[in-house]
Amino acid sequence: MIKNIFFFALILVIAINGQSYKITKDSRTGKPMLIGTATKTVFSDSNFSVWFTKEYSTYKVDTNTIKSISNKVNDKKIKIILGTWCGDSRREVPRMLKILDIIDFPQDSLSLVFVDRTKNGIADETKGLDIKRVPTIIISKDKKELGRIIETPIETLEKDLTKIIK
Repeated sequence: MIKNIFFFALILVIAINGQSYKITKDSRTGKPMLIGTATKTVFSDSNFSVWFTKEYSTYKVDTNTIKSISNKVNDKKIKIILGTWCGDSRREVPRMLKILDIIDFPQDSLSLVFVDRTKNGIADETKGLDIKRVPTIIISKDKKELGRIIETPIETLEKDLTKIIK
């Protein structure tokens, strides 16, 4: 009985937090790989924290560029599709998350979708999104896509994000 209550509570916490992910093995490298949806707290897992923390902490955000959008992001949604196996994702996603932290982007408007090498998650998280490369950062408002940053920014993350939001 207590096990059933614990299991139900665990499922409830996962559902409330919008997380439905698993750690699996990358068939190409044999290293741990995340798939599904999660919050950025998943990067505290020792399988991912080394590269995430290094990139997040050393990235110098161009605060002059992003200060003009900090008051224009509250009505936007950002979905980041990434692969923990992907070098571009390992570089760009921690940087983007640092930018979003600095502009106080609402965490409940951010979703992280972790995919395997075929660009699929656990379920149909990428269905209809036309994901060919990761990371793909999709910015939307009222369910309408405003723009996306694919793999690497055209200029910088800050400048590309500012152009999309303005």
